[in-house]
Amino acid sequence: MKSSKNNSISPLAPEILSELPAIAGVRLGVGCSGTKYKDRNDVMIAVCDASTAVAGVFTTSKTASASVDWCRAQVSDGKGRAVVVNAGNANAFTGQQGIVGVETVVGKVADVLECPSTEIFASSTGVIGEPLDADAIVKVIKDTIANATPDNWLEAARAIMTTDTFPKLATATAFIGDLPVLINGFAKGSGMIAPDMATMLGYIFTDAPIPGDILQALLYKSVEHSFNSISVDSDTSTSDTVLMFATGQAHGTGLSDIQSEEDPRLDQFKEQLDALTLDLAHQIVRDGEGATKFVTICVNGAESDRAAKVIAKSIADSPLVKTAIAGEDPNWGRIVMAVGKSGQAADRDSLIIWIGDTQVTEKGYVHPDYDEQVTQGHMKGDEIMIKVDVGIAKGSATVWTCDLTHAYIDINADYRS
Repeated sequence: MKSSKNNSISPLAPEILSELPAIAGVRLGVGCSGTKYKDRNDVMIAVCDASTAVAGVFTTSKTASASVDWCRAQVSDGKGRAVVVNAGNANAFTGQQGIVGVETVVGKVADVLECPSTEIFASSTGVIGEPLDADAIVKVIKDTIANATPDNWLEAARAIMTTDTFPKLATATAFIGDLPVLINGFAKGSGMIAPDMATMLGYIFTDAPIPGDILQALLYKSVEHSFNSISVDSDTSTSDTVLMFATGQAHGTGLSDIQSEEDPRLDQFKEQLDALTLDLAHQIVRDGEGATKFVTICVNGAESDRAAKVIAKSIADSPLVKTAIAGEDPNWGRIVMAVGKSGQAADRDSLIIWIGDTQVTEKGYVHPDYDEQVTQGHMKGDEIMIKVDVGIAKGSATVWTCDLTHAYIDINADYRS
């Protein structure tokens, strides 16, 4: 299943993959272009019925891929007929050829679907700086669309994988007023993960009748506390993309009068959307390249929620913290270091750190009852909890990461070979 030379599935992978139901107005097809992988599907096309609304959140990288630039330019129109994704080549840092490549691919999809190319979205994931063989992708587009079916979620998720060791899928149900709706999503990501809206891609589909502008607001907020709150290796990809499509084809009483994201009828939908994006984000961390431990970092007492998140990310991104976790060493001094280097306000003499259920520090020193053997026992597990209170105000945030092992080096040293 894995595309790199390391064929083992992450030890943190879910025991059972989610089975996703069909969503009215969505069909998914896969194909093999052979642009990088010769023995597996590497193209995915999700086709939606006409009048589908779309929203998107994208990388803030200043070296974003041609596909990201294309999507960002089209998403404001709020209409999405399809998304085409290729794995193995990021189409990033490829100059004018990259622009022509994405235009060629989306143009072919638009021709087959007989719709404007502005309603076609594209993503590319893989190696940066290598020209995209758009013609090879174009050759499989017609058959990929023709063979698209409503139940092809698992194969769609597999087709977009690169160094991932398992496909990432999630589903949820919700009510908007009295109308039952479905939400499905799948994602990919294993390395180059520090989304700042890694190579991280996510696609979410719902049959809910939600206008594009409201869908955009809901997705943006949901991404902030899910995909934007994870880190595998602190590297923000050129290709990070999350797209959400709403076909509006849920059966039941129509809701054409939703005018605001604050409409109380959307409350349960927002809860379920947030749960789904967080589920997918956690799966990405659990598939972090070489990961053996899933780490939750909670920061409280910060100057603001934003400050808390910066501090949490500083801890999550620290190679010293991550390697200590990999070595099952409760070296809490590295957490102190990471808090201090964050640049955010922190009261050194009020700093409190917990590892698992054990309080490690108080009043600027090690807690008098601290027992390192107990903490070491927690570090031997595969679910690690670090909690920090920086003693300033009431800001809080949670970030998820994984450990950093030698396998990460092995995977990335072999990535292009």
